[in-house]
Amino acid sequence: MDKSKKLRLAAGTVIVFILAFAASFWDIFAQIDLKAKDLLYQQPRGVSPDIKIIAIDDSDESRAVLGNFGTWKRDVYARVIETLGDFPAVISLDVLLLGGIDEETDNRLTEACRNSGRVVAAEHINYTAKYESGEDGYGYIDYAHIDSVSKPILDGSAELGFVNFPVSEDGEVRSVMLTESFGGEDMQSLACRTYTRYCELKGLTPNDPALDEAGCMWIDYAGSPRDYEYVPITSVLDGTVDPRAFRDCIVFVGAYETGLRDEYSVPVSAERMFGVEINANVVQALLDGRSPVPADRLPASLICAAIAAAVFIVAGILKVHISTPVFICAVLLWGAVCFLLWQLGTIMPLIYTPVFAGLAFLTELIFNYTEETLEKRRIMSAFRKYVAPQVVENIAKSGNYRINLGGERKHIAVLFVDIRGFTTMSESLEPEQVVDIVNTYLNLTTRAIFANEGTLDKFVGDAAMAVFNAPFDLDDYVFRAVKTAMDINAGSAEIEAKFREKYGKSVGFGIGVNCGDAVVGNMGCDFRMDYTAMGDTVNTAARLEANAKRGQILISSEVYERVKDRITAEPVGEIPLKGKSVGVFVYSVTGMRDQAVAPLENGNK
Repeated sequence: MDKSKKLRLAAGTVIVFILAFAASFWDIFAQIDLKAKDLLYQQPRGVSPDIKIIAIDDSDESRAVLGNFGTWKRDVYARVIETLGDFPAVISLDVLLLGGIDEETDNRLTEACRNSGRVVAAEHINYTAKYESGEDGYGYIDYAHIDSVSKPILDGSAELGFVNFPVSEDGEVRSVMLTESFGGEDMQSLACRTYTRYCELKGLTPNDPALDEAGCMWIDYAGSPRDYEYVPITSVLDGTVDPRAFRDCIVFVGAYETGLRDEYSVPVSAERMFGVEINANVVQALLDGRSPVPADRLPASLICAAIAAAVFIVAGILKVHISTPVFICAVLLWGAVCFLLWQLGTIMPLIYTPVFAGLAFLTELIFNYTEETLEKRRIMSAFRKYVAPQVVENIAKSGNYRINLGGERKHIAVLFVDIRGFTTMSESLEPEQVVDIVNTYLNLTTRAIFANEGTLDKFVGDAAMAVFNAPFDLDDYVFRAVKTAMDINAGSAEIEAKFREKYGKSVGFGIGVNCGDAVVGNMGCDFRMDYTAMGDTVNTAARLEANAKRGQILISSEVYERVKDRITAEPVGEIPLKGKSVGVFVYSVTGMRDQAVAPLENGNK
């Protein structure tokens, strides 16, 4: 990894850490995080058979026996308590029995509660918004100011508990106040008082639930709406249900009909839940000792930020086919850890780790993709200068951008071509005219090389060098090299006539082709490299071109043996080549088999 990438990775890691920490610490996606927690954590685990509900409904059957709910007298509840007798452990009346209706039935209910000694009844706290002054002298509005408490008319014959539920901004009931204070009096919620009364009567030590910063207990719902066993109130009153079915149970009596307007949205289900069911869930959570509390914001945020930063580093160091599974495993593991901590009583911020880990992962992927794209474009731009367009297109389609850096030994064909008569011509023409002629001939040479998928190695003045079968493997590369030489010669006739007419000068080519092993690769230094071929094979091809006459194509015996069934050639014989102690047997190409090829022009260089 180069220094610039290390610096970018370090800077990116710091930025990801800061962003993830800030977002988690200030809980900027609070509502989304709550919904995610609902999906992961709030899975019904099964309700207790020792908690039962006597349902107050407004069905036709109930109205036929008891009349409309709004006209019920208090002896209905008195008869329920009397019928249940001593069988239940606790009877919890989740009904606001405010104000007198009928003195006789009101007194009967009071007496029934007093005789039972195990009844908990509902009261209601009336909250109001009030302007307060803080210790720092600044004012604020207290939206949870207690204005008054509405109590039932039971004359102290039953324990009391308030039935208010705090509702979050999205309308869900996720937590509950267990205690409140008003006028020097400590109050408990209906569920909490029911639970403590149950423990008192059973001789149990109550669990001490964990509370959040606002003093609320988060509800670990055991069941969804309608999960708790319930029976209609009429079935209890008419004897259809044997009261022994409630032996040692906590029995809630409460609204179980939509029209009675005691329903709430809960995280455990898309269906709304009756208030009496919420109280049943709270009591079961207290019995089970399940009161998860949000984790301390500082360490939780540090953990979130550290994981997101680690994912960013992994994505920057590892290849995408490795970093992607690592990222997925990290997210799944985080979810499993959060769920385990929930079971142990700690609620972790859920979405910040996967969200910022995902953003970090995606950001690093984009960086890497951009860098690779720019590198590919650079390589493609370089290839286009010396590789045939169709080769470049194949590279782009295959995605194989790799060539070996340095040198590798490879069997190739090498072609050298040079303008004959160039020195004499350049002395008698203007520089602009010389450039025009050279560029035209080199354009012809380049097109012929590319047409046969060769690699243009270099231009050297008025000469050109091409290799075949490097840097990429090429089928039938020796014949392609010879075919290139034939195409150059064929195209030179038209150009020669053009310049004879334009400048009164006649020029032609001399070409040499050889094949064999050579060292090919990127040669040079770290700041300036060229892709080329080196070795005796290349030198021999250059010597063949130097010995070729105007319009002549000289090939070595190695080339001839590979293509002799497809070309016609005349043996020139063994000729000495500069720098070689042993001569090389050479052939002069005259045409292609099965094709009408004009005799090649011969002449002196």
